[in-house]
Amino acid sequence: MSLNNVSSNIGVSARPTVVCVPCFSGASWDLKVLTGLDGLATRTMRLPDDIASVDTYANVLAEQIQDLDSFILVGDSFGAVISLALAARQPKGLVGLVLSGGFAANPLPRWKSVAARLSRFANGALYRHGTLRFHAFQLASPFDAAAEVPHAQNDYRNLFVQNTSRSSYTARVTSVTEFNVLDDLDQIRVPTLVLTPADDRLVGAEAARQLLDGIRQSSEIVLPETGHMFRFTHPTLYSNTVRAFVDSLLSVDASAKAVAS
Repeated sequence: MSLNNVSSNIGVSARPTVVCVPCFSGASWDLKVLTGLDGLATRTMRLPDDIASVDTYANVLAEQIQDLDSFILVGDSFGAVISLALAARQPKGLVGLVLSGGFAANPLPRWKSVAARLSRFANGALYRHGTLRFHAFQLASPFDAAAEVPHAQNDYRNLFVQNTSRSSYTARVTSVTEFNVLDDLDQIRVPTLVLTPADDRLVGAEAARQLLDGIRQSSEIVLPETGHMFRFTHPTLYSNTVRAFVDSLLSVDASAKAVAS
């Protein structure tokens, strides 16, 4: 797993690093377009290939952040699932959590899970033009066309064509179908923002409710006129919302230190 580190020159040492965990495609975040995060210490990565366990992804993430004294996990979609699994372990240095388009248990109906796992039998062309077109359809929203950065279904398919092998896709599907940390949510003891799109045909509203019910210090913001891929379609709104959450944590921390002194 390769890392990209971006830090500001002002006060970074006193601030937590914002660790941006990738979505199902495995591609690292494009931090340049997330202007709301400017001035923060940030880190992103590319997911390793062919891992069929969320716990193993969480192990790898833990290894990559072990040098950090203070950090906030920001997980997008599958990255939210990985972040959730790691946060439930109460890793040292974790001070906040942002989960967008994530879930605590497999949200897919049985037929979708079976259909996705059949991707292991798809040849190259069938995977690219069959499996990935179906997946792109699930990711898309009617709001995407008029978004800050307009996207079509084929843009999502290309994201996977360029970044996700068939074996990695199948392995990640397997990891999701076996994932369930509903009973572990009460182990998350840091402020948590559940960032929810207004329209999400892939995950659904019940997933957010489960997170809010299970995580003690959780709150939700629903971003209007957005779909599941809102990090790509609405980068300014998305990153500004994450930034506001980070700033709120810093403000609370500063107030607590002032009272203590």
